Amino acid sequence: PGRTPMRPITAASPATSSAPKPPLPTLPQRAMLGGMPPQEKRTVRPPQKPSIPGTTGPGARPSRSARPGAKSAEGERGAAKPAPTGKPLYERKPPARGRPLAEKRFDEGERKLHPVRTRPGVGERRTARIEPVVQVRREPREITITEGISVRELAEKLDVRAKELLKTLLDKGIFASINQALDVQTATQLAEVFSGVVTVRSFEEEVVLEVGKEEKPIMLESRSPVVTVMGHVDHGKTSLLDAVRQARVAEGEAGGITQHIGAYEVQVGGRKVVFIDTPGHEAFTRMRARGAKVTDIVVLVVGADDGVMPQTLEAIDHARGANVPIIVAINKVDKPDAQPERVKRQLADKGLLPEEWGGDTVMVEVSARQKTNLDKLLEMILLVADMRELKANSTVAASGTVLESRVDKGRGPVATVLVQNGVLHVGDFFFCGAVYGKVRAMFNDRGQPVKEAGPATPVEVLGLQGIPDAGDQFQVADESKARHIVDYRQGKLREASLARSAGGRITLDQLHEQLKTGEVKELPVVIKADVQGSVEVLNELLPKLSTEMVKIKILHASVGAVSETDVLLASASNAIIVSFNVRPDRKAVELAQQENVDIRTHTIIYELIDEMKKALTGMLEPVFKETYLGRAQVRNAFRIKGVGTVAGCMVQDGIIKRDAELRVLRDNVVVYSGRISSLKRFKDDASEVRAGVECGIGIANFNDVKVGDVIEFYTMQKLVAVEATA
Repeated sequence: PGRTPMRPITAASPATSSAPKPPLPTLPQRAMLGGMPPQEKRTVRPPQKPSIPGTTGPGARPSRSARPGAKSAEGERGAAKPAPTGKPLYERKPPARGRPLAEKRFDEGERKLHPVRTRPGVGERRTARIEPVVQVRREPREITITEGISVRELAEKLDVRAKELLKTLLDKGIFASINQALDVQTATQLAEVFSGVVTVRSFEEEVVLEVGKEEKPIMLESRSPVVTVMGHVDHGKTSLLDAVRQARVAEGEAGGITQHIGAYEVQVGGRKVVFIDTPGHEAFTRMRARGAKVTDIVVLVVGADDGVMPQTLEAIDHARGANVPIIVAINKVDKPDAQPERVKRQLADKGLLPEEWGGDTVMVEVSARQKTNLDKLLEMILLVADMRELKANSTVAASGTVLESRVDKGRGPVATVLVQNGVLHVGDFFFCGAVYGKVRAMFNDRGQPVKEAGPATPVEVLGLQGIPDAGDQFQVADESKARHIVDYRQGKLREASLARSAGGRITLDQLHEQLKTGEVKELPVVIKADVQGSVEVLNELLPKLSTEMVKIKILHASVGAVSETDVLLASASNAIIVSFNVRPDRKAVELAQQENVDIRTHTIIYELIDEMKKALTGMLEPVFKETYLGRAQVRNAFRIKGVGTVAGCMVQDGIIKRDAELRVLRDNVVVYSGRISSLKRFKDDASEVRAGVECGIGIANFNDVKVGDVIEFYTMQKLVAVEATA
């Protein structure tokens, strides 16, 4: 209703209807006439409303007088392609969508790093040329990767397509998926292919960095000193600390000997001092071996009656190894047989010269039983602490060190934690070592519950999922991050349990590769011998082997078999143990294998000295002599798919060898140094090419070769350390 029905085409005159039906115009023809973009090439025969060519204007409806019946109309219908009138209609045809589309995208820079392919079936199937892409990739791109990065993540960081990385891996014989995790070495090598400058950050560093992004600006403030009490057994360490705290702690210990690490706070004139009482310096060294930096000051307790004992000397060596100041407390001066002056002479012989004798070691004569000079000892502690200017940041996420851990019946795993930065609150999630947890409750050194703990505060923490080791670092983080890092660490522990590696320990066999401590090389040594005379001889001879480049540091020297304490000291200080005429006991051997400590045993002193000389020769930095081979000039550069750029060169002088090193000079400026990846004469591999001969040279990891570049070739010859210093 309201519309006039279209007159059917079958209603024409009999003459017209009896004639054979002319072919309908193709869809592209109708599109050109109607101003439409062309669609797919197919014949469409609609039952109604056919498009009739020959009209005066594109897309105009024909009048009734122009209906079929005239021969001119039949002729036009019979034509496969209507003749254009006026301006050719083909000029209005849109361009093919293949090449122009690719060129447009490439010119606009939308996909400069990716080949652009046209849609199949439309226009010419082609891939955009790669030369502009290579030019972009030559620019170094700094990226940061973590262990276990996936192919997809690496592609995003390099801004390349993931399939290009997969193809490169496939060329190297590695089959990987887009979500497969890569080890650090593979990821680094893969990134270098695409001009990536890689910085490797461990998973733990990445998590801690993410936590740090949410922290407030750093605001350092003064903190209380942390003091560790050390000394020979039964010289009164715990009794001294008990007297300072005004509490009978020693009475609660079995047999009067400390059974576990305790951390206590002491108020001194409105200021706080934190004391750590250890069951011996072994625990102190174990924490230091795990990287714990807890102690600010060491108070060395020496009995005035017994004087300097073997464990006293060991405690001195351990404190020096930690590079912390020592305050000597000469205890038991109230006893009739006390000889404090003799103690001072003994300590002076060991390098601890008292201040009253012109040295820099603070010594205080005290009596834990009579509470004599305790205030002076505390004043000296605060004085040394003020000189060190101890600072902490209370605005960041809490972190610190585990001092001890145990399983408490009824409370589960309990850890004594020293907070070193930030403020720890009840309800915080944190991880330490290979365990994580949520702080369910905290108790101070007097057993009172607390809600928070600031820097330099020891607290007992409840709520861990396991038992951490003494010396483990803890860090507050959200639950998800804590779980992830603990899972990662547990996996690493499983790998370490399957195969322990030397992990950077110093051995005499690998001193040159392993020992790099700055401009002056240093080899820490622990000496053990059968008699004091042998100890003195080794203590005198070994340092004489030092040179300006290599220095031997005697960390500890004593009489007796190699013990577990010696192994722990060597492990914490990354030292080797030299034993003369003594053997390590069974437990020391097992611990040395576990800690990867190198123990060298000798019965002839000159063999020991010769072995050390050989090790020191290997420690010296190697000196290389460069030998010039020849040079070639780049005449042409070819890009070969799957190989890279090959330089067509003419050897100007000398000789080129396949295993030579090279440097590329452009305008007499070195633009690259590396090695030859391929050397060919025509299509054949060549081991060497002489002057006046053309050759093709492939340069490893370098494609920016240009015509006119000069390539110099040379070899490096390693000189023996003695020859280098002569």
